[in-house]
Amino acid sequence: MKLWKHTLLTLIGLLTIGTAQAQPVEMDRVAVVVNDGVILQSDVDAAMLTVQANAKQNGRSLPAQDVLREQVVEKLIIDTLQQQEADRIGVRIDDERLNQAINDIARDNKQTPEQLRAAVAEQGLTYAEFREQIRKEMSASEARNALVRRRINILPAEVDTLAEILAQETNATVQYKISHIQLRFNDGQDKADVEAQAKKLVQELNDGADFSKMASTYSKGPKALEGGDWGWMRKEEMPTIFADQIKMQNKGTIIGPFRSGVGFHILKIDDVKGLETVAVTEVNARHILIKPTIILSDEGAQKQLNDFIRRINNGEATFAELARQYSQDPGSAAQNGELGYQTPDLYVPEFKHQVETLPVGQISKPFKTVHGWHIVEVMDRREVDRTDSALKNKAYRILFNRKFNEEASAWLQELRAGAFVEVLKDNEDDN
Repeated sequence: MKLWKHTLLTLIGLLTIGTAQAQPVEMDRVAVVVNDGVILQSDVDAAMLTVQANAKQNGRSLPAQDVLREQVVEKLIIDTLQQQEADRIGVRIDDERLNQAINDIARDNKQTPEQLRAAVAEQGLTYAEFREQIRKEMSASEARNALVRRRINILPAEVDTLAEILAQETNATVQYKISHIQLRFNDGQDKADVEAQAKKLVQELNDGADFSKMASTYSKGPKALEGGDWGWMRKEEMPTIFADQIKMQNKGTIIGPFRSGVGFHILKIDDVKGLETVAVTEVNARHILIKPTIILSDEGAQKQLNDFIRRINNGEATFAELARQYSQDPGSAAQNGELGYQTPDLYVPEFKHQVETLPVGQISKPFKTVHGWHIVEVMDRREVDRTDSALKNKAYRILFNRKFNEEASAWLQELRAGAFVEVLKDNEDDN
């Protein structure tokens, strides 16, 4: 959920706090000077009425009138300072984004747009005033988000530590099917030679060598004759040296080599159960990009790409040859047009649609994106386990939200402390 929605997704009455001229009065005056801006007495009165009405509706008690007024004024000061920051950094909320936000408010309040308008009117606001208040809330929130994000620093070690804690919380029910290779130290043998052999085996396994065959051939461990297969175990059932190495790795992960007192070890996670896994589809595609110019029109770019398709289908040239020679995407052109295995979400919408829907081996018709005109061919698709990455992403989000709330509070305090604020009341000044 967007951060600004925490401010907006409340009862409509709460949204009227800070609305300029929400309740017209015969005579208005400046109640507070905030830097080079002002808060009018009508703003304060409207906010007071709104808070009191909401408290009555929800059965909540309120402090004494003078205390309540002080709190309301402080809220309006903070809102004004944030709006001034939004103006300073040039935040602009266009009508399209505003309309979408208002539609979201109606939906989340289980209202139609017409019902929302009626609710706004019941609060004594015109719909135009309501729209501008939402625009101000959004711009202030966007400014706060942008300025506070700059203050947040999350170290990779922090993410890894929290991800391990999250992993431990689920480990009680998780089972791993593991296989093991042990290379033992022999009398008089140089331990560096054993380590070098272990690293060589890991390289071969990562290149696709059969783990069971390698275990039967090289392992001196207790399960060597079973191809190194230890079967299904929870971490608390494993040898400690195994459990210490397993940190929610994905199915198929090769771990090691790692050392013990008797030699070097290699583990493979054959399978995992009891853990909610996250799988994504990666696509290996290649493309040719032609960019229209003053000389080359859109129609000319399409014609050129259609000619490439004809030449490929007739065997006159290969996709790779044409990509190297003509594609105006230098990075992929040097790789025969190949983009490598990527999740489709990485691409712009038009390109994403093509790589998600094209059958493997089929070349698309020419299509346009913001980058120019393309033809694309999907070379392969594969399912990839991203459970470990998902856990780290979750850890990052938790850390970010924690630090954001801390830094946002500190930022607001600093903003308030550095502002010129003069509250005008009964000819008394209060800075």
